[in-house]
Amino acid sequence: MVGKLLMIWLVLLVNNNFAWGEEKYGVVINPSKLEMFVDELPDMPRIKAFDFVDGFPVPNSLRVGMFHKKWNFHRDLPPTQVFAYGTSKEHATVPGPTIEALHGISTHIKWTNHLPSKHILPWDPTIPTAIPHTRNGGIPTVVHLHGGIDEPESDGNSMSWFTSDFKERGPSWTKKTYRYHNAQHPGTLWYHDHAMGLTRVNLLAGLIGAYVIRDPHVELPLGLPYDREFDRPLVVFDRSFYTDGSIFMNLTGNNPSIHPQWQPEYFGDTIVVNGKAWPRMTVRRRKYRFRIINASNARFFKFFFDNGLGFVLVGSDSAYNEKPVKMNDLLLAPSEIADVVVDFSKSKSDSVILSNDAAYPYPSGDPVNEANSKVMKFIIKAGHELETSRIPRKLVKYPSADLSSASVTRYISLYEYTSDTDEPTHLYINGKSYESPATETPKVGSTEIWNVINLTEDNHPLHIHLGLFVALDQTELVDVDEFKECMSKTNDAVKCQVDKYARGKKVGVPAHEKGWKNVYKMMPGYVTKILVRFSYIHTNNSYPFDATAEPGYVYHCHILDHEDNAMMRPLKFTY
Repeated sequence: MVGKLLMIWLVLLVNNNFAWGEEKYGVVINPSKLEMFVDELPDMPRIKAFDFVDGFPVPNSLRVGMFHKKWNFHRDLPPTQVFAYGTSKEHATVPGPTIEALHGISTHIKWTNHLPSKHILPWDPTIPTAIPHTRNGGIPTVVHLHGGIDEPESDGNSMSWFTSDFKERGPSWTKKTYRYHNAQHPGTLWYHDHAMGLTRVNLLAGLIGAYVIRDPHVELPLGLPYDREFDRPLVVFDRSFYTDGSIFMNLTGNNPSIHPQWQPEYFGDTIVVNGKAWPRMTVRRRKYRFRIINASNARFFKFFFDNGLGFVLVGSDSAYNEKPVKMNDLLLAPSEIADVVVDFSKSKSDSVILSNDAAYPYPSGDPVNEANSKVMKFIIKAGHELETSRIPRKLVKYPSADLSSASVTRYISLYEYTSDTDEPTHLYINGKSYESPATETPKVGSTEIWNVINLTEDNHPLHIHLGLFVALDQTELVDVDEFKECMSKTNDAVKCQVDKYARGKKVGVPAHEKGWKNVYKMMPGYVTKILVRFSYIHTNNSYPFDATAEPGYVYHCHILDHEDNAMMRPLKFTY
């Protein structure tokens, strides 16, 4: 009875303070009704995060807002209500503008919230969620620069949320203008909303965008495609739509008596690239560089070309690899980034389809269908051309993983909890809620070994804020039910003798994933060993900020539905 009363109170609170999106019981459009490859691939607006004075680059200040507007995802789909980033409502896009920063030149961004009081999507107040205190208090948002190495006050902590015009602010809110030092290595990052319990719906609504840190002194000698025409971010995600164009999200949870709306994963059958469903791009017979960002809530992509054309991977997440790696297919988890070069001069056909073959949920879910197995189409112009770009034999060498430098070894356990009907109710890291005091308290500048124990049936892409890491190996657990029983009682891998169980099949790290990453795929039923570094990888310089300041950082699963409920833990640093 108490539980039912609490549920009623939460729903009333939400309806009074932060309204649900309008309930829709319309028809979800069959993706086969939308013809593929009819819309041109957009190149999102680009914003320079630096300025020039007397010919020298200097820091710049930007103002980027979040706006409620309509967006055309497909020629034959009515305009869709979205939340979009932009310098104005008129110029706001989904994904948002690509912000181009320069290594060593800091950027200040004032992120402003212009969103309405009602959300355009359903959400669930029974999971840990940011809820304003006043009636019509607005929609909480906060921006995280994924892959950024920056001060805690500018990291976009989930409890640092704010509503329209900063009328309401979360308990960890710090300031209106964020500072991004751009002092790290060059590479591809992305920015997105990170509000507590609302990340999945705010990203579904459109709050995502690419961010690139360039360092001409390091990158130009490599000879890779580098200018705007041939160096393109591809922000890929999945959605489903109602026939009126609005975004579909299930109104009913898998355990509605516990969580009225929350479901463990969101999947849509329409694949969107740079804001268009199954777009097309006309290319020349030469090399192109694509910075592919998987901005889906839960969908993994296994990319491949349908005519056998390959990729050359030059970077993974935010960092260059030491050497380029040739690949026929490429598996990307939610939030992972692949920096690839595609040489269309090697295509034997005049068009090629970028395809997908990843089960959903990954790895043991449904096979792809006709709709979600296609991503986009490239139309290749006739005639070869002379080009100056190249793929070098060596890229950028960063320090190798040095186990002797590790000062601490930790065990990080991933749990999923289910109801009496065996449906997921929530997910925890180390058996603890987000609100529990931090148990991971590394020293600034330190290196640690983390053994991530995945006791669930899902592959979890683990993301560590501030840190960079190298995956070392993955070892299968044997007698896993026996080990789970002990862990459920003690939540202590050492007491449960994890080494006794981590002695099954060993899986090596693929060549293209051996570099420094900020996300890694934690295989179900395996222990994944990673070496985590809480310092720069390109220099011995210290951080130019106090990493021990509040509100600290976090680490979490980047399946957004898991992160929101509540597969995320605080990460607090010491000196």
